[in-house]
Parts: sequence; structure tokens; C-alpha cells
Amino acid sequence: MDLGTKTLGLALSDVTGIIASPYKVIRYNNIDELINEVVEIINKEKVEVLVLGLPKNMNNSLGFASERSLNFKKMLEEKVGMNVELVDERLSTVEAENILIGADVSRQKRKKVIDEMAACIILDTYLRRNK
Repeated sequence: MDLGTKTLGLALSDVTGIIASPYKVIRYNNIDELINEVVEIINKEKVEVLVLGLPKNMNNSLGFASERSLNFKKMLEEKVGMNVELVDERLSTVEAENILIGADVSRQKRKKVIDEMAACIILDTYLRRNK
């Protein structure tokens, strides 16, 4: 998961835990509604492990975005009774942007899929780390 101020990018892996694929972007105004929608997806897709990007500053410190992610993690864990694994997501959006540019995706289309691509990179990082 890639949590932004207005969107949550989601990615899923295959059953073998090898391939991460973009799933969807949820636009939200209310964090409680967002959590309820994520819970529905967890149940529908039979998700076993939750992975959330932790946006650290380049100097490894935690800022406002990190606090938002940590609060989301706590709320989600309380709601679903599962641990949420954190993955350092520094530069994941930049990497996603570069991939999309390399694939010649238009700027307008990139805006629609950048968050789910970033979530895919976060999940891929987690899968490679836990092989």
C-alpha cells in the first residue's frame, strides 16, 4: 500500500509471493471510510500479509507523511487484527514515474496509475527482502 494525502495505491502479489502487480487506486476523503474499503478488499482477495510504505526523509528521519502512515497502520491493524509490515518507500514514486515514462505512458495516464505503481514497487521490495 502506498498512502498519500488523498489516495491509497494498492498492489497484490501472486499466490507464490513472487510477482507484485498493481491492483487499484482508492481516492478518499475520510480515513475511516478508506479503512473499511481496504478491509473489504482484504476479505475479497484473501490477503494474508499487509505491506505499507513508510515515507522516510532522505536523512532517515520521520516526518509528517511518516506519522500519517504510522497512524494508518495502527488503525488498520486494530480493525483487521493483522500486523502491517512497513517498507521504506523512499523514491518509490520517482521509480514508478521513471518506469511509466520509459513505457511511454502519457502524463495524464501516469497521474491515474502512479500510486498503484508505487505500491507495486513497495510490495516488490518486501517480496524480494523476504525471499
